[in-house]
Amino acid sequence: MGLKTNFKKTAATVLACALALSVIGVSIAQAQGGGTVAPAPTEPAPAAPAAGAWTVYKKATWYGPGFWGEQTACGMTLEPSVIGVAHKKLPCGTQVTFSHDGMSVAASVIDRGPYTKGFTWDLTKKAAKKVGFLEVGSGPITAVVSPPAG
Repeated sequence: MGLKTNFKKTAATVLACALALSVIGVSIAQAQGGGTVAPAPTEPAPAAPAAGAWTVYKKATWYGPGFWGEQTACGMTLEPSVIGVAHKKLPCGTQVTFSHDGMSVAASVIDRGPYTKGFTWDLTKKAAKKVGFLEVGSGPITAVVSPPAG
């Protein structure tokens, strides 16, 4: 028997075993009342957004140490413990939930910015840390924006 024939038989055996295992797995799941087998999610499902909320995937960065002690555009003093976000146009107090790499954080719009071209969000250092974005520094992030009440 040649090497080519041996390889074909081995490949066919591996494929048959993989198919059999997947059928057995589905059968066991259905027998246990699980219905079909769904792939494991890569990110936890976010909480249901408020009525009228919308989701965007835009670039963000973070800020903080050089601005601590300063008053934000929305009238609060920026401190290390503040969880907030700057946006150029959303009204102060707008709630935004950010998610990145399986982590999430809820923040309020507290300031104006970012002023770097191409960025939509400027998270405070504390918000960036809570969402696992501190080490990344900048990049795309998912945001669910809830409309202001009233």
